[in-house]
Amino acid sequence: MKAVLLTLAFLLELALLAAAGWWGFHLDAGLPVRLLAGIGAPLLIAVVWGVFCSPRAAVQLPAPAKYAVQAACFGAGGLLLAFAGRPLAGTVLVVLWAVNNALLRLLGNPA
Repeated sequence: MKAVLLTLAFLLELALLAAAGWWGFHLDAGLPVRLLAGIGAPLLIAVVWGVFCSPRAAVQLPAPAKYAVQAACFGAGGLLLAFAGRPLAGTVLVVLWAVNNALLRLLGNPA
């Protein structure tokens, strides 16, 4: 069960990056702005995740702070999907992350 939840967590992280890219590439703006947002938003989220949330994070945060950063990333991804006209997909992304994260914590997975 734990392996399934960890796999789902990884897939949700990829979906988060895709959501940020989707928002950027679907902005009602010129091509340079869409390219910058479509590449920049996922890159920014990936950097924040890598620095604070990854297993080999450069900055080791206490568990509550790490969960807060994760929640902020997924909340931002959900909002970006909503702004891109996909509010249901944004809600599903955030809810799936929250449920998966809660189940992993119940199984004793470290932050």
